[in-house]
Amino acid sequence: MLILRHCLSAALTLAGGAHAQAPGGDPATPPTPSASSAAAPLALSDGEVRKVDREQGKITLKHGPIASLEMPPMTMVFKVADPKMLDGLKAGDRVRFAADRVNGAITVTAMQPAAR
Repeated sequence: MLILRHCLSAALTLAGGAHAQAPGGDPATPPTPSASSAAAPLALSDGEVRKVDREQGKITLKHGPIASLEMPPMTMVFKVADPKMLDGLKAGDRVRFAADRVNGAITVTAMQPAAR
C-alpha cells in the first residue's frame, strides 16, 4: 500500500496534478510562469499593403492565412492599434503582421517590414 501511495504521489507531481505546491509551499499561491511560457513568440502573417488611410488609422492588406483568427487569405481593411504603425508605409510594401480582435474589430497589433 505504501508503494502504491508513493507511485501515485510521484505520478501526480510529474503530471502537474492539482496537489502540486507552488515554489513558496503555499498551495493557494499560483506558480510563477517560466520565462519560456511568458514570452511566447508572436504568430505573424504575411501581407502586402494595398492602401494606407492615416486619417482613419486603417490599412488595407492582401494577406495570407491568419492562424490566430482562423482566417483564410484575402484582402481586407484593418484598424491599427497604433497609428504610428502606418508611418512610412505605402501601397506595394510587404509586411509581416499580427492581428487580433480588439473591442470587436479585427486590429493589426504588431507589424514589421517583411524580409526581401
